[in-house]
Amino acid sequence: MPKDNKLQLFQNQSVRTHWDETQEKWYFSVQDIVKILSESKDVKQYIKKMRRRNSELNTNWGTICTPIKMATIDDKIRKIQAADTEGILRIIQSIPSPKAEPFKMWLAKVGAERIDENEDPELAFDRAMKTYLSKGYSKEWINQRLKSIEVRKELTDEWQIRGMKQGLEYAILTNEITNAWAGKNVREYKKLKGLKKENLRDNMSNLELVLNMLAEASTTEISKEKQPKGLAANKDIARKGGNAAKKARLEIEKQTGKPIVTSKNAQQLLENSNNKKIENP
Repeated sequence: MPKDNKLQLFQNQSVRTHWDETQEKWYFSVQDIVKILSESKDVKQYIKKMRRRNSELNTNWGTICTPIKMATIDDKIRKIQAADTEGILRIIQSIPSPKAEPFKMWLAKVGAERIDENEDPELAFDRAMKTYLSKGYSKEWINQRLKSIEVRKELTDEWQIRGMKQGLEYAILTNEITNAWAGKNVREYKKLKGLKKENLRDNMSNLELVLNMLAEASTTEISKEKQPKGLAANKDIARKGGNAAKKARLEIEKQTGKPIVTSKNAQQLLENSNNKKIENP
C-alpha cells in the first residue's frame, strides 16, 4: 500500500484512508464507512438506495466524493469513491442506523457550540484552554498560544482592509512571513516536524510561538504604516515583518548556541517537559 494510504481503525473495523499532501487533508473510503455504520451485506446496493432516498445527497454526490487510488480486498490498487472529513460527515447524516447517531449528536453539539461562540467569543477561548490542558500543555504555553490567536486575528483583519482574499492569498502571505523568520515555508516547516493535518502553531515551542507572533505583529504594524495595495506589495510587507523576527531569532541562537526552529513536535516537546519535571521534582 502506498505510504500515503493506510488503514485506520473505526469502531474496531478497518477503514482505508489517503492523505492528500497538496490539500493537506485525509480522504476516507466511502464504502468502508457506510458498511460499518449500516451493517449492510451489500454496501454498493445500500449506497444506491441511500442516494435514491436523498435527492440532495445524490445531486451533490460528485462534489462530495472523488475517485482515489486505494487497495481493494484483493490488494490491488484501484480508484474507489472517497470523501474528506466534511463529506463523510454529510454522508453519515443520511444513514438511519443507531451506529450513526453518535456522529449526528456530535454534529449538533458542535453546531450549537459555534453559535454560542459567535454570541460570546470568550467561550471559544475557554473551550480552547480546556482542550489544550487535556492534551497536557502547560498553562504558560497555552497563554502564549491564545495570545498568538489574537495576534493572528489582528493580522488577518489588516489583510482584509488591504483587500487581500481569505484562503489562497492569506496562505501566500503567511508563507512569506514564515519563510522570512524561520527559513522555511509552512509546508516545509510542517514536514520538518512530521506533521500532516495538525496545526503548526500547536507544535511550536514557546520560543517558536513568540517569534512567530513577533513576525505577524511586525507585519501588521508595518502594513498599517505603509498601507500596501495589491498582493505583491503585501508580500513585500510580509517579508519585512518576518525579517524583523529573523533578526531576533539569529541573536537568540547566537547567545544560546541552540537552533530555535527544530523538528520537535508537540508530542516530543511535551515528553521533554515531563521528563524535566521528573528529573527536577
